[in-house]
This record gives sequence, C-alpha cells and structure tokens, in this order.
Amino acid sequence: MAMAATEIEALIRAALPDAAVTITDLAGDGDHYSAHVVSAAFVGKPRVAQHKLVYAALGGRMGGALHALQLTTAVPN
Repeated sequence: MAMAATEIEALIRAALPDAAVTITDLAGDGDHYSAHVVSAAFVGKPRVAQHKLVYAALGGRMGGALHALQLTTAVPN
C-alpha cells in the first residue's frame, strides 16, 4: 500500500509544526519519495538527529507503507 505525498507532509507537519516541507514522488509510484524539511527544531542537532526526528514523525511507516524516502534536512536561514 502506497502513501500519498500529502499524508507524508501532514505527518511531518504534525510533529514539526514550523516545518517547511517539500515532497517529491521520485518514481511516480507513490512508494519512492524525496523530502526536504526545514525546521527550527533542527538547530544545534547533528544531521542524524534531524533525520531521526523526521522518521519518528512518520510513526514506523518506513519500510511498510512508505518504501523509500530520500531525506534532506536544514535549519531556517
């Protein structure tokens, strides 16, 4: 079962309300996405910790409903 990009974005925004989220369907199959997430919650955190925050927001859907997510994170300018 594939996930819609809007669902991925909603989950991330629910956990990181200030986040600017851009989701791209890489293969057109609803299974392979890239996400660019910008949030003040990432300030002072190493990249791995930033990614863990996003994966936690997805609530265990990685590897199940969401097959692949190419993730980039950043802090606001």
